Amino acid sequence: MSQQGYVAAPPYSQAQPGAMGYGPGPNQHTYGHYGGQQQAFSPPPPGGMKSPGSSPGGPPPPAQSHYNPSAQQNGSHVPGFPGAPASSVGYGAPPQTQYPGMGQQAPPPAKQLTNQMGAMNLGNYAPGPMQSPPQASPAAPQPFQPTSHPGMGPQMSPHPSTPGGMPMTGPPMAGHQMSGPPMGASQMSGPPMGGPQMPGPPMGGSQMPGPPMGGSQMPGPPMGGSQMTGPPMAGQQMSGPPMAGQQMSGPPMAGMGGPYAGPPGPGLGGYQQPGLGPNSPSGYPQQQGQFGGQMAGGQMAGPQPGFPGAFPGSAMAGPPQKKLDPDSIPSPTQVIEDDQAKRGGQVYATNVRGQVPPLVTTDFTVQDQGNASPRFMRCTTYTLPCTAELAKQCQVPLATIIKPFAVVPKNETPLYLVNHGETGPIRCNRCKAYMCPYMQFIDGGRRFQCAFCNCVNEVPVFYFQHLDHMGRRMDFYERPELSLGSYEFSATLDYCKNNKPASAPAYIFMIDVSFTNIKSGLVRLLCDELKTLLDNLPREEGAESSAIKVGFVTYNKILHFYNVKSALAQPQMMVVSDTAEMFVPLLDGFLVSYAESRAVIHNLLDQIPDMFADTNESETVFAPVIQAGVEALKAAECSGKLFIFHASIPTAEAPGKLKNRDDKKLVSTDKEKTLFHPVKGVYEQLSKDCVAQGCSVDLFLFPSQYLDIATMGDVPAHTGGAVYKYSNFQVETDGEHFLRDLRKDVEKPIGFDAIMRVRTSTGFRATDFFGGVYMNNTTDVELAAVDCDHAITVELKHDDTLSEETGAFMQCALLYTTVGGQRRLRVHNLSLNCSSQLMELFKSCETDSLINFFAKTAYRAILKQPLKSVREILVNQTAHMLACYRKNCASPSAASQLILPETMKVFPVYMNSLMKTAPLVGSTELSTDDRAHQRLAVMAMGVEDTQLLLYPRLIPLHNMELEGEAVPSPLRCSEDRLSDGGAFLLENGHALFLWLGQACPPELIQGLFNLPSLAHLQPNTNVLPELDSPQSRKVRAIVSSLMQQRPNSMKLQIVRSKDKLEVLFRQFLVEDKGLYGGASYMDFLCYVHREIRTLLT
Repeated sequence: MSQQGYVAAPPYSQAQPGAMGYGPGPNQHTYGHYGGQQQAFSPPPPGGMKSPGSSPGGPPPPAQSHYNPSAQQNGSHVPGFPGAPASSVGYGAPPQTQYPGMGQQAPPPAKQLTNQMGAMNLGNYAPGPMQSPPQASPAAPQPFQPTSHPGMGPQMSPHPSTPGGMPMTGPPMAGHQMSGPPMGASQMSGPPMGGPQMPGPPMGGSQMPGPPMGGSQMPGPPMGGSQMTGPPMAGQQMSGPPMAGQQMSGPPMAGMGGPYAGPPGPGLGGYQQPGLGPNSPSGYPQQQGQFGGQMAGGQMAGPQPGFPGAFPGSAMAGPPQKKLDPDSIPSPTQVIEDDQAKRGGQVYATNVRGQVPPLVTTDFTVQDQGNASPRFMRCTTYTLPCTAELAKQCQVPLATIIKPFAVVPKNETPLYLVNHGETGPIRCNRCKAYMCPYMQFIDGGRRFQCAFCNCVNEVPVFYFQHLDHMGRRMDFYERPELSLGSYEFSATLDYCKNNKPASAPAYIFMIDVSFTNIKSGLVRLLCDELKTLLDNLPREEGAESSAIKVGFVTYNKILHFYNVKSALAQPQMMVVSDTAEMFVPLLDGFLVSYAESRAVIHNLLDQIPDMFADTNESETVFAPVIQAGVEALKAAECSGKLFIFHASIPTAEAPGKLKNRDDKKLVSTDKEKTLFHPVKGVYEQLSKDCVAQGCSVDLFLFPSQYLDIATMGDVPAHTGGAVYKYSNFQVETDGEHFLRDLRKDVEKPIGFDAIMRVRTSTGFRATDFFGGVYMNNTTDVELAAVDCDHAITVELKHDDTLSEETGAFMQCALLYTTVGGQRRLRVHNLSLNCSSQLMELFKSCETDSLINFFAKTAYRAILKQPLKSVREILVNQTAHMLACYRKNCASPSAASQLILPETMKVFPVYMNSLMKTAPLVGSTELSTDDRAHQRLAVMAMGVEDTQLLLYPRLIPLHNMELEGEAVPSPLRCSEDRLSDGGAFLLENGHALFLWLGQACPPELIQGLFNLPSLAHLQPNTNVLPELDSPQSRKVRAIVSSLMQQRPNSMKLQIVRSKDKLEVLFRQFLVEDKGLYGGASYMDFLCYVHREIRTLLT
């Protein structure tokens, strides 16, 4: 990778100074170093310049960082998530606006779409102030609502700089939302800077005496006396010029052309750039951008007195400027495709320390040669900075995401099991690390030096082996623990509870038989499914049947336990009505082997739906149900899992009774965080009891109204369980979706009663853990269960200097009980590089892992801080990381260029998408339960799951190859990629949509639905009929392969363009403006670029 990193250079040709016969811009500075010497160019030929004063644009004034008024030179470290900085201006979710394309606003034609990148000349960024993207409370007035031509932005009159026709009600102050195109003017029909000269101040009309948005005064009178502190009005020249010598006859920069509420492009707002005015504050270096700035004495170098920041040659004749192209900004789909092309289908051998693996989206085969496969462990960077100071300077979080039970594909070697008999695994005497490839054998093989703590240990006699001429043991390749990154040890009794051998785990199915679940048909559906599903319980490799025991409970206000002992002809029911003191009324016959008691269990499953068919009981209990499960496992002395199928908020008089605390008035206030807090007390104690017993809880919810998922999901969240939610469940539409989830959940590989410890070599350590975990102390991560989809994100911090020669080592050891009841240790080892060069750190960063870490830290932080502060910290840290790269690693170039590290060039799109997720958007339109549910789900996600959630796949189906198995290449997630004549599949691992354009080809509709045209398709269709047409076969094959790859089942929703349902679909187009507030990708990039420049000046 070149030193330069990724320069966002636009593919569209922009007229550069001196190109195509234009002279160089007046007083053009090259960008030396921050505050380096400026070099002036000679002025352009006189004939080429426009008369002074015709354009009210001006360069922006010094803007403090809104996130930290005393912003240090990009070193200010945000430790975790501190309180909101003192003078913060909100970044983040602007409020709900009429969604473009919904209701009265038709979607703009693709050509003139919102994503034009305004003053952001990617590659030659226009200089711009830091201005907080406008943010408002959902109910706040929206000052920028365009009125003419909804859907297209205002159409400008021939002279765009005249005040008429402006839908502008005052500049959007920080804290307000712009809900029209950020800078007005969508179609500029006439050279924007030509036109009549503006008499007096610019369109706002009034001089704004107060401080402009950021609060910085304008030093010196720009544009012939008019003080411009509001944002430039429509049609008026923006303060961030396009390149010198370019004529604007298309929309002036980005952000034009579509109705969207997002931060204006960089270079908006009436700021003046540091050091540009005659009386500029002392202490600012002269900012040299690629634009005609003002020289130190206020003299212009060209024939333009008193006109700072004019666009050199702005009114010259020349080719019309091309529209700014969304394709010019970094594309996640392109990055994914490039990595697949470069590394897809290859063997990735793990024998090199600190090598960066292929992306999670790439298909590759791992060959373990001494480091754990990236399927088990991924890092935010594979080169750690040598010192804490460097780590603080670069702001890149150091973390590893561990998925200890990740599925190993069939074409890769499964983990070897090492059995050292009675003695158990070989360990270091001091730090207790397990034998691994990093241990150094010395003294002829009689001793070994620990790689983690450097202690020298004796080698047990039975384990002794001579060394070869390279100092390696002769049996190096015969012992997995010496040559592989991942392997398992058989654990001895010392590793078992109470030094007794472990028992096989149990699965208890607990069914809410209240009125709602009976009436919806859920109970019957579930009982029918269990008859076949129980044949597929997980089993040990090579075992004929599963060792897992099963038990059944039904409940409403009281609990019913069933004796299904194989000797019985009929199942027996025992009722416990005292829910305050929960106990299990029978020991023998409650937990049984399915194979032995199959007949009795089938009998029971046939009877349950009829037994409660006439129930009128609508009240339920919840905490006593979990308590009963824990007590049953305690009595049987085993670990296990509870599958609870529950419909409504537990209101019956019993421990853990909940009341409706859903209060929309708290949204966007400091108390909003309480909506995500579980109710303390009973549930906290239950989590503790479950973890101590190795009892995991999976919760299947079927609500028709508020349930308090923040509280009900708290036990699953601490016990390695999951929460599944099916709102307004109906068997016809949701039955199959629920059953697919249930099958995956029951059948997946899993370990129970686990405890995990992450050991590191000297100089750094694991400090924080995120995931479905329980922590009793600072080092032991307790997991009631851990399955193949469960990931734990571990933050790492320095406690000393690391050495470049030795590198850094990590060992994750997981002690658990298998589904067959054996106690085992699973060990994953990873070695990383260390460097004192920041360039090396940025070269080995991994965007997908970084965003997983940021998502989890942000979702934890919203429990303690206002959403606004959390969003600010996210933006702030994004800007800090990228500014550090720009300052320390990129070769010098114009300040107006946005330069991103190659490995992080799409980081901003993921970060922007994260800030638009439901938990981080303060909107009263989003259900509190949905927000709490997503928050809990993300906390246990691995890297591939967060990647897909934050950047869904949009697959075009209308032009796919019907033969073969190839899936069409995904497109960028944006409205301008949709076409009226197309059909697109969109999936993010949780939602699945088939979007059909109005002009979708009839043969495709015929092939998929056996209907003559789209008009014949019934609304609310959500199944693809099984037809024998090539289109149907192909699309169903794509859908089913997606379903198999994802941890969750997805319910297919078929959406026609302009349907009501389309609103749901559009919220997943993450490059566009958010449905409930939040910037478009392009605007966010402009915004971050402005932030970076502020940090660097």
